[in-house]
Amino acid sequence: MVLVLAAVGMAAGVLTSLAGQGGGLFLLLVASLLVGPHDALVTTAPALLLGNFHRAWLYRRSIDRPIAWRMTVGGLPGALLGGLFAGLMPASVINVVLVVMTALAIAKALGLLRFTVPRAALAPAGFGIGAMTGTAGGAGVLLAPVLLSSGLSGPAFVGTSSVVAVVTHLGRVAAYGTTGMFGDPATVAVRAATLALAIFGGNALAEKLRPLLTPRGVSRIEYGTLVLCVTLSVAGVR
Repeated sequence: MVLVLAAVGMAAGVLTSLAGQGGGLFLLLVASLLVGPHDALVTTAPALLLGNFHRAWLYRRSIDRPIAWRMTVGGLPGALLGGLFAGLMPASVINVVLVVMTALAIAKALGLLRFTVPRAALAPAGFGIGAMTGTAGGAGVLLAPVLLSSGLSGPAFVGTSSVVAVVTHLGRVAAYGTTGMFGDPATVAVRAATLALAIFGGNALAEKLRPLLTPRGVSRIEYGTLVLCVTLSVAGVR
């Protein structure tokens, strides 16, 4: 079990550090198969919190601080509420939002649309993303189209998304602890520590791989991962 978790954590770290997202959803999917959906949520939450903190530190010079600040102002209370109250939003509504936001982000990347997400909309968007991350864990996939539509890409996208993810995971960890979801602390601690260390390794490996990729290649990974994650989410894989 430990070796499998370590391999999955490293893969998740590489994926998120290169694509800016996707690793958390991948981690949840595999962990759900190994330990069940409930334990997967509580095991991956602290690991993703630490992994994103490490990633945010690695990309600290590239973070778009105004965007990160606005997203986190809404993201923290949203994650706290989402962690305390499951099922705040119907799955059908989430799916519609995912598809629309992804379509807009891709259209903008292709030059078919020219727009920037209003700064005033970032805090409410952060609240919604935080709430759904608290309830489902993998709803952070909504964060990618918002940031991509804001004009971020490459290291700025990765670093900024990591900061927002730190705050939303912090909120849901606090909520899970308040409601007693963690169960056996020792088991959760061992699994979460294994995943976190593996994610650290994946983050570091991605740092070595990124210089080998062209800006066009990075963009393809970002949008390709986004489309794949949204497809899995809409298909009901959570």
